[in-house]
Amino acid sequence: MSLQAKLDAFKADFEAGKPPYNVPPSVIEIMHRATAELIASGAAGHALKTGDKAPSFALKDPDGTVVNSAAVLAKGPLIVSFYRGVWCPYCNMELQALEAARPEFERLGAALVAISPQTAPNSRKSARQNGLGFPILSDAKGEVAAAFGLRFRLPDYLIELYKSLRNDLPTFNDDPSWTLPMPGRYLIGQDGTILYADVNPDYTRRPEPEALLPALRQAAARSAA
Repeated sequence: MSLQAKLDAFKADFEAGKPPYNVPPSVIEIMHRATAELIASGAAGHALKTGDKAPSFALKDPDGTVVNSAAVLAKGPLIVSFYRGVWCPYCNMELQALEAARPEFERLGAALVAISPQTAPNSRKSARQNGLGFPILSDAKGEVAAAFGLRFRLPDYLIELYKSLRNDLPTFNDDPSWTLPMPGRYLIGQDGTILYADVNPDYTRRPEPEALLPALRQAAARSAA
């Protein structure tokens, strides 16, 4: 089953109020409103695109080791997935799909990282629960997400909903700002140029991992030439 098919199946059960979430229709309406408003805002159009230069970053993995993008790119291309957090089932399904595709990415010379505003203990939990062999890097206060044009603040009515659902982002992220990254996936070439970009303000929609492969194969062919 494709990643999007899995996401669609989960969404259908979630919005039907099935266990374990058992959410009422009023909750779904608020979530739909917030997504529609984020789409209408045009925020995704301001995110970095294919052909742009990616900002460099140096972020810590859950063990406190600094991962420097320039050092990674010295060895090969870099795939970056911006991850909202351990609390988001859609994001977790995407990480699992990326992990399944990781051997092919690595065969083509690319490294894979996720970047999240959540704290290191939550990233350790994410890695453990999703069986990840790649790191989730801590983007304190979403600064790298902002540099990619992905960070946004939740509307007040969605903050109130999250509070009622005990989805306490200030605790998850150790940041009182109630901001998140839009889901984004990038392939960065060794010269820092973005070779593939996908940003979607609808967090229930994610590209297949295989969508990266054409650009990654082109990068591999160029480096071998």
